[in-house]
Amino acid sequence: MTPENHDQPRSGQPNAPGRRRRRAARAGRGTAPVVLFDATAIPANRGGVGRYVENVVTELVRAGVRLAVVCQPRDRAFFEAAGVRKVSIIPGWGDRASGRFVWEQVALPGLARRIGATVIHSPHYTFPLLTRRRRVVTVHDLTFFSAPELHGRLKRVFFGAWIRAAKLARVTVVTPSRATATEYLRFTHARPSEVFAAPLGYDTAVFHPPTGDEVAAFAASLTPRPSSWVAFLGTLEPRKNVPALVRGFTTAVAPLPADDRPALLLAGGAGWDDSVAGAVADAVKAGFDVRLLGYLPLDQLRALLGGALVTAYPSLGEGFGLPVLEAMACGGAVLTTDRLSLPEVGGDAVSYTGVDSGSIATSLAALLAAPAERRRLGELGIARASGFTWAACARVHLTAYRAALDLPDTPEGS
Repeated sequence: MTPENHDQPRSGQPNAPGRRRRRAARAGRGTAPVVLFDATAIPANRGGVGRYVENVVTELVRAGVRLAVVCQPRDRAFFEAAGVRKVSIIPGWGDRASGRFVWEQVALPGLARRIGATVIHSPHYTFPLLTRRRRVVTVHDLTFFSAPELHGRLKRVFFGAWIRAAKLARVTVVTPSRATATEYLRFTHARPSEVFAAPLGYDTAVFHPPTGDEVAAFAASLTPRPSSWVAFLGTLEPRKNVPALVRGFTTAVAPLPADDRPALLLAGGAGWDDSVAGAVADAVKAGFDVRLLGYLPLDQLRALLGGALVTAYPSLGEGFGLPVLEAMACGGAVLTTDRLSLPEVGGDAVSYTGVDSGSIATSLAALLAAPAERRRLGELGIARASGFTWAACARVHLTAYRAALDLPDTPEGS
């Protein structure tokens, strides 16, 4: 079944009115949505979800959407600078996950009522259960169902329950890809008219081909300075498949003279894959240059990705795969897998591999030995990436807000 079939989730088309919407007049029928965007769950380090929230909010403001944001104190300046007219701050006891969850359930509906919001958008799985406001929730991926072994039991049970709750509560759902929307429908049996696929974008001011000076400066910031490298970007969690990448990398570069071997630079926040450190230690002990860089500032990422010989992202499953898009935008050659949404992002502008270390080794060695192919993929990647924009993503969000209220899908302000 393909996303183009009649029973698939919508992507920017208005939903037909449903029985559950009959009271929509009380929530603002005939007027533009007033949206309260709950940004309290995004982390201080802007990984994929944080970049999604910041960029979608920015584009919604530019589109003239009547938008209020509630956030952590540290993020207030960003949202005010983005032009959000009403920025509220979560109380101090909401800075931890448990406190934030209690606040979401108890206090968020009251805040929505006080500011006159007609829609509450919760961008990370959970949402307030008891409110008369229309609700939109972002479901980033369905690997809690399709690949439960990649998550700890507590996380699997918690997020799995909220994904089911979204269907039972008839909440309007936004996903970052058609593949994720299709999985949501398959596992929850929700109505296609309640699900909207909004492919993500990238910040063109940050992610573009780096200059030679930027690449040289990034390399010089590392000790010892690598002459070349293979890059990985992402949180170190089991589904990223980093131990297999490390083993595949060492096999791929082992035949090369020691002085000609690239480094493997693993960038991203520490996750819950306890086997990564051991795989890296084994590689280093065997004489290979494999480094855990941790979280890197955004302004270093284009040099990391665009300056790499290859960006390797052998994920076992993604809701979207933002690092693949960002590497493409930086002109890098990308090696990834064909799991879930990744072909939707990469198309024919990336190279694909299996997920086991042997397949990764074979595919990576072939790319490292083919500079012309890497240049070709880099050029294709830049062209393909240009089709993914935050403005387009935000337009689908606005369509979802209007659908939640049974409003016609007309341009904001018309």
